[in-house]
Amino acid sequence: MSAEAWTLLVVAVILVVATLAVAVFVLVRLVRARRGLRAAGLPEGRPWVFWAAVAYLVLPTDLVPDPVYLDDIGVLVLALRSLRTDRDVT
Repeated sequence: MSAEAWTLLVVAVILVVATLAVAVFVLVRLVRARRGLRAAGLPEGRPWVFWAAVAYLVLPTDLVPDPVYLDDIGVLVLALRSLRTDRDVT
């Protein structure tokens, strides 16, 4: 394998790891937001949004193949925004 191919491989691996780290970070924030809503006694809004986002991250079926986690991150961010919107309204 040439040096150029190794460089491309290393860059691709770094990008995959970085996007996976962002997806995990957003998932942790989503879980913490849901836990905070429960602890405060506030209505959680639509629980199916939370579970659908978690299932989308875990299940192998994606809109974009798994090496690119941008769709997973987008779904988690939308779920997090949904939880915040429901909390602000009540």
